[in-house]
Amino acid sequence: MSERKVLIVGGGFAGLEVAKTLSSSKDVEVTLLDKNNYHQFKPLLYQVATAALTPDDVATPFRTFFEKAENIHFKMEEVTSIDAETKTVHTKEGNTYQADTLVLATGASVNFLSVKGADEYALPLYTLDDAERLRAKIIETFEEADKSPGKDKTTDCVIVGAGPTGCETAGAIASLFNEFKAEFKDLPSQISRIYLVDHGKSPLKAFSEESQRYAQEKLSEMGVVLDMQKRVLEVTKDGVLLEDQTFIPSRLVIWAGGLQPNTFSLTGPKRLKIEVSADLSWPSNRDIYVLGDAALIRGEDGEELPSLASVAVQSGKVAGENILADCRGKERMRFFYHDKGIMAMIGKYAAVAEVGKKRHQLEGPIAFAAWLGVHAALLPSYRQRAEAILEWGWDYVKGSRPFQIADKI
Repeated sequence: MSERKVLIVGGGFAGLEVAKTLSSSKDVEVTLLDKNNYHQFKPLLYQVATAALTPDDVATPFRTFFEKAENIHFKMEEVTSIDAETKTVHTKEGNTYQADTLVLATGASVNFLSVKGADEYALPLYTLDDAERLRAKIIETFEEADKSPGKDKTTDCVIVGAGPTGCETAGAIASLFNEFKAEFKDLPSQISRIYLVDHGKSPLKAFSEESQRYAQEKLSEMGVVLDMQKRVLEVTKDGVLLEDQTFIPSRLVIWAGGLQPNTFSLTGPKRLKIEVSADLSWPSNRDIYVLGDAALIRGEDGEELPSLASVAVQSGKVAGENILADCRGKERMRFFYHDKGIMAMIGKYAAVAEVGKKRHQLEGPIAFAAWLGVHAALLPSYRQRAEAILEWGWDYVKGSRPFQIADKI
């Protein structure tokens, strides 16, 4: 029997896990496409933006993963269109790929929610490039203000979106700004304020009320101003306009306000998630799997599973096993998500964790330790785990980081 050709579009958590699952099989020939030549560990991008970690700590070249896997071929190409009927993919580089089995792990892109000016003046935090751009912008904002400390050059920061990314970023920037008080001696110590804006009632909407309350208290203690139940109407070069007509002056606006799936018009003009069958295949074509942020996967209770790395990794593993089952003439397995819980870092020794399916709530230093352990373990390589632990340890013991080198934006 000839090898089954498998084409994986996207090397995020789900796509990478499919490739890993297939990497030792002689039954499949796999091509992995991604516009970057590295896998990025997105839950820690905000730590790159605030210099707690380096880009190398969260990015791993795909070829490093598969240098010993003869059946895995990586191509750094950007997909522009997908023909589901023929399982054919076209790329920006002018190439066409066709497969027996197509895996769409195409991820998502930033959703600015049609807010005027947001795409031009707000900085997203979804890719490694975004993180490095934000880091450079933070430095530039303070250096510009330091040139003329008596003039109105605000260093206030506005973060739109109070989910885990927004809250973790707010806490990290609050710690960073506190360090800047000593380093930018000519700026008033009270010059920098951080605003966390969200239309919801509380931060961390997906968490319990106890965790929400803890996050709100800790962020407030760190000096973060929580503007809850407020929508953003417009982002300009000078700040953010809220629906109550409040204007927050800021030249540092960070967008953590949501994502939209990359489905390449497979769902029509609306960019909606593609709902999959129990075996993770697209109901319209059993030889197409949809995973990660592009997929709508339902749990045992019929509710949509959240877009978490743990869901992506587990579903990628099952999709890979189902591809192998097809090759061997065996029955596919259903996907059951093993819920290990959710967590968010708020600041130094401050975090929330809700463990397991029953969501046992932890907070404070014990949740902080759990967060460090889980995220270190999830990093792809031993080197990255060791370096992350060393850098976190240095940051939290020494209380400073090498942040001041200014890069071009």
